[in-house]
Parts: sequence; structure tokens; C-alpha cells
Amino acid sequence: MGNEIIKIEHLRKDFGSRCVLKDINFTVKPKEVVCIIGSSGSGKSTLLRCINLLERPTSGEIFYHDKDITTGKMSLAKLRSKVGMVFQQFNLFNNLTVLENCVIGQMKVLKRSKKNSEDMAMKFLTKVGMEKFINAKPSQISGGQKQRVAIARALAMEPEVLLFDEPTSALDPEMVGEVLKVMKDLAQSGLTMLVVTHEMGFAQEVSDRVVFMDQGVIVEDDKPEVIFNNPQHKRTQEFLSRMLNK
Repeated sequence: MGNEIIKIEHLRKDFGSRCVLKDINFTVKPKEVVCIIGSSGSGKSTLLRCINLLERPTSGEIFYHDKDITTGKMSLAKLRSKVGMVFQQFNLFNNLTVLENCVIGQMKVLKRSKKNSEDMAMKFLTKVGMEKFINAKPSQISGGQKQRVAIARALAMEPEVLLFDEPTSALDPEMVGEVLKVMKDLAQSGLTMLVVTHEMGFAQEVSDRVVFMDQGVIVEDDKPEVIFNNPQHKRTQEFLSRMLNK
């Protein structure tokens, strides 16, 4: 194996009799930003959820630094601190403040002191422009602000890879830009990112590679300029012409 952080081989995921992922193979290298695009139901989010074992693969292997995480030998808490996730619906604790949301995981999983956890949380809340809202509860801030807190919470764990599962799809249109800006800044800082998104402009501008999925398979995996300007497969062409209204 080369210097890949994540390598997926022959991944399959069934839900009952329905096969959602079929023979998925791909890799993610350090500092790469990979965007996964495709229609709803194509298996994008399931793939992401398999990578940090929120879903257990039916068969196949997922390697994190040469270790097959599907064997069960690596603790889930350790894996998810290294391979963080930002969800579509934020998944913040409504009874905790913004600061507490960003502290609790560090203390429980990384066993950091409260002081160190708060310092780390403040560093990343400042990075995403949410330092003024540390005492607010999630119900008191907008969707875009919640998602920025969720990103800060994930970053405070100092992950090596951050998975984004359609992070803007639950937001009002005017809030999408503020979250995409944070994500662009993270990409430019060298964070390894795997992003499931319907934001074609973001995929085109920010990603090193774009993966197009359809009906549970990877149809195309290439540089964004190839995928967007010269897609090789008819299914990719049809999807992009719908999304880009050409």
C-alpha cells in the first residue's frame, strides 16, 4: 500500500435484500479533498457512514493507515476521533451550550482536562467565527451557525480526516455560503476531507478529485476538470446536465 490514509477494497453494503453499495474501491491520500456526487439514493451517505463504521459493511475491507477497521480490533471511539464526521442535521446536544458541545467529546474520548478541552474548543470556534456564541444553546442560533459549531466540535478532536455528509442540505439557501466558506478554508489549510455534496460549484472549485456514484457503484473518479468538462460516462453526463441546467 502507498501513503493512503484510507483505502477501500471490494466494499459491499446490503440493507436486507437491497444492495446499496456494490464492490466499491477507492483511496484517499493525505491532504486530499474528495467530493462524492450523485443522485439521492446512489449510496453516497452510506459509503461515508461505512468509513467510520456508523454502518457495518456487509463485506469488503476498509483500511485506515494499513489497519483493516472492519475486524473490530480498533476501538470505535479512537477511530471516530481520527476520522471525524459532520452530519446533515448537525447532531448537537440541545441541552448543552455551544462551548459544552465542543468540550464533551474531548473530555470523554481523548481524556483531556476541562481546561485543555475548553482552550481547544475556543480555538476552533474562533476559527469558524462562533466564539461570540459560546454560551448560547443550539435552539438560540441559526442552522448555518449550528453547522459551524458542529464543524468546530469535529475539529476540536483533531481528526486526521473529516467526513462531511451533505453538510449544507438542511440549511436555508442564504446560510449555505457561510458553511461552504468554512469548508473552503479548511481545505486550503491542508485538512484531508471527504465530502458528500450537491453543491457542484464547491466540488468544482475546492476538490482534488470528484467521485460520481450511481446505483451503489463508483461510475467515475477523476480530477474535477475532467468530471465537469469532459465526463466519460453517459450517466455522469446526464446527472451533471440535470444539476448544472445546461
